[in-house]
Amino acid sequence: MCTVCGCGTSAIEGHKHEAGGHGHQHDQDHELGHEHHHHHHQDDGHPHQHAHDDHGHDHDHRHAADGSVHGKGIAGVHVPGMSQERIIQVERDILSKNDAYAAENRRHFDRNGIFVLNFVSSPGSGKTSLLVRTITDLKDRVTISVVEGDQQTSNDAARIRETGARAIQINTGKGCHLDAHIVGHAVDDLAPEPGSALFIENVGNLVCPAAFDLGEAHKVVVLSVTEGEDKPLKYPNMFAAADLMILNKADLLPHLDFNVGLCVANALRVNPRLPTLTVSARTGEGMEAFYAWLEASAARRAARPKVA
Repeated sequence: MCTVCGCGTSAIEGHKHEAGGHGHQHDQDHELGHEHHHHHHQDDGHPHQHAHDDHGHDHDHRHAADGSVHGKGIAGVHVPGMSQERIIQVERDILSKNDAYAAENRRHFDRNGIFVLNFVSSPGSGKTSLLVRTITDLKDRVTISVVEGDQQTSNDAARIRETGARAIQINTGKGCHLDAHIVGHAVDDLAPEPGSALFIENVGNLVCPAAFDLGEAHKVVVLSVTEGEDKPLKYPNMFAAADLMILNKADLLPHLDFNVGLCVANALRVNPRLPTLTVSARTGEGMEAFYAWLEASAARRAARPKVA
């Protein structure tokens, strides 16, 4: 169970990496305190080994008197006999462990000059189409590889590979988000080139991915104009955590009753420093502005002092 939101099974329970058409199953112990080792390959070609505690997750649900089932996240309904204090502590433990993995990922990315974007959105916003368009248009300017996150199938990774880019698929099963531990293993397998860009397409969900740092340089929230203008107000944590909002499917605006100005205003109420770009991944409208933002952000990141 993801105790942060109270949903389903942990994203790391029996997760699968699928690279180059081959699936890799990783079954892990979920008790707090279980130690797991993984490697990052550094510039000198030698693996850098790290030991970490795995995430701890409870997998049961609580049943109320009326027979309904409630998740154990703090957003769920309080059930007598269920300790909210314990739940909060478990959530803090999980997030602190994730932050340690994310810091390790970030050090690896910075040492190797890999610029990482974490794309987050609700399902159907057009994230994959946006990535396909970006990779196709920028293939002569930057090398891009992709970590794809979905509950099932390798469809999106296959679409990415059709562009010629390298991609690895992570299937989370019932899990609602990627975490830094999973991404670290995927990056080990994918081995993005030094000086390249890495795109992480998170599981379609505007809730949990907001809480999980993956070691990225920036979170990019993608919102389709087919969704409501009030999405930033309904899911404020995600928009507060983002460094860029992309309004996608702009080619549909003439056919919709969607107020772009109101949507942007709502996003700024949540995050006053959030820039917005309006694009169409299908037609290419506005995409050059995104590419300019991407390249400028990557240059600023590269100019930062390298971590030890």
